[in-house]
Amino acid sequence: MQFPDSIYTCNMNDYQRALFYTEYERARKDEVVCVLFAIFLGCFGAHHFYLRRNGLGIVYLLLCWTGISAILGLIDAFLSPGRVHSYNAELALAISGCILNSAASLSVPRTCPSCYNNIESAAAFCPRCGASTQPLHTQPAT
Repeated sequence: MQFPDSIYTCNMNDYQRALFYTEYERARKDEVVCVLFAIFLGCFGAHHFYLRRNGLGIVYLLLCWTGISAILGLIDAFLSPGRVHSYNAELALAISGCILNSAASLSVPRTCPSCYNNIESAAAFCPRCGASTQPLHTQPAT
């Protein structure tokens, strides 16, 4: 498992970092798969479709009968690792931006101080044991 640089997760708490790595692993592209697509299916532009470069994929698909796209596919096999790295870096930046921008809407789960049950962030009492989840405020003596 290959993780992106910590520059994308440096301002995140543990919950946001776990969310980031989950989303990143789900959406990232693999260099080996892209190179294999370029070598074996490069004439049809499969490696471009894999990296969501649909315009170039359609051009390769339209030119597949000429043989030019097969030669370009073999050349692209050498350029694919750099393109995959760029794609994954842009993806990591987009995911971290979404997580940091929506940090206010994400609620970090809280636990009850008595029974350690997960509770809603706005709950005043634990639904399981009934204990107060708010800190006690004492009045200063006057």
